Amino acid sequence: MNFTPAYPELFLLLAICAILLIDMFLSDSKRIVTHYLSLASIVICAALTMSDFNAGQTVYTFNNMFLSDPMSNLLKLFSYLAVGMTLIYSRQYSTDRGMLGNELGGEFYVLALFSLLGQMVMISGNNVLIIYLGLELMSLALYALVALRRNHVSSTEAAMKYFVLGALASGFLLYGISMLYGATGSLDLSEIARISSSVTANKTILVFALVFIVSGLAFKLGAVPFHMWVPDVYQGSPTSVTLLLGAAPKFAAFAICFRLLVEALFTQAVDWQQMLTVLAVLSMAVGNIAALAQTNLKRMLAFSTISHMGFMLLGLLSGVSDGHVNLAASAYASSMFYVITYVITTLGTFGMILLLARNGFESEQIDDLKGLSKRSPWFAFVMLMMMFSLAGIPPFMGFYAKLSVLQAVLGTGQVWLAIAAVLFSLIGAFYYIRVIKVMYFDEPSDTHVLAVGKEMRLVLSLNGLAVLVFGIMPESLMNTCLVAITKTLAS
Repeated sequence: MNFTPAYPELFLLLAICAILLIDMFLSDSKRIVTHYLSLASIVICAALTMSDFNAGQTVYTFNNMFLSDPMSNLLKLFSYLAVGMTLIYSRQYSTDRGMLGNELGGEFYVLALFSLLGQMVMISGNNVLIIYLGLELMSLALYALVALRRNHVSSTEAAMKYFVLGALASGFLLYGISMLYGATGSLDLSEIARISSSVTANKTILVFALVFIVSGLAFKLGAVPFHMWVPDVYQGSPTSVTLLLGAAPKFAAFAICFRLLVEALFTQAVDWQQMLTVLAVLSMAVGNIAALAQTNLKRMLAFSTISHMGFMLLGLLSGVSDGHVNLAASAYASSMFYVITYVITTLGTFGMILLLARNGFESEQIDDLKGLSKRSPWFAFVMLMMMFSLAGIPPFMGFYAKLSVLQAVLGTGQVWLAIAAVLFSLIGAFYYIRVIKVMYFDEPSDTHVLAVGKEMRLVLSLNGLAVLVFGIMPESLMNTCLVAITKTLAS
């Protein structure tokens, strides 16, 4: 059996076990070793994945249950980047709050890497059960991370909500999978695609399976009306964990939507397009309107996430129009580009929140950013770039991401949907600009000097510049997404 496609996953699993053992013998003062071992493991995984990505081939292993293709390799590379940056941003915050010392050891790093491993399995799964196992591995690690501060009431409450609703979502997904198996007699994605397209397939059961699968996926995405956990969990979790929740898992969520809906159930596109349309419009409406009323920055960003997931779904549902698939690759590529843009911008936004936080002060309220331009003009500008990008204002990355998705929607002839997306984006621009107004036009309420480590200063600055550079020159990244999607669809 050829294990080459699974080398990154196998290496990461061994690395996690080694880090867990090494961390047992480290004192609190030497916890930095765990930090750098975790980053080194991610870098090695990236090197292994990069070699597969450069090959540009689709390779199967484990009896076709696991694959390595251009789309999976690209999403994994960005997942490594997101988790690595999260660990860098979170180190000081987590140390100050006892999450990396005292009675806790390096569990934060081990659980973060386990969640990354789950995402990698989800991204490369070619069998419904493998995808589900990856989903549960990621979810269980994230449940534990949310509850990591055991004596913190809001974190424990957030963990309970996340666990109960996550279990409900898993039940929806499993029930949909069981119906899918009943209709097709297979759990293999290519077999499901072949059988569901035949005239003998039971279309009624397939539609019922779709309803439960899309509901389960909507829970994981945080799309309306399955969004109720997102604001509470974002607000209640330690900010470092909120970033782990809100960034890298979005790549895995996009991947399973693509695998299950596009690759396995493409012949049922008319049915799931209608469902995704409803989810997308509701998510953009509720997310943007609810965010207007928020004063807590993390809660505002949670509702912002809901609206952005609605935008991402627009790209996914635009791949097929009246049975024609001419624009499928560009539509799915626009959706992937949107997810990448969202995650890079979210990393920078939460990186700023983590930067401003200090021992005994969380910096979670919008008012905590008052007068930031007077305390640190550069980091205020970084936050400005993030807000403008999330709002979709040129010349930042978010503008081109929104534009490419809208072009995909217009390609299907659904002008009303594009108009609705633009209107909700205009509403959303208000609460992003409010943050900028507070930073630049209000007097500082906090006069503490910002203590920023060299590592975080460098990474956060590069994060901000990336949002600007990819906004001005998006073609290279967009073309990479398009080539990856095209090769994946062709295989």
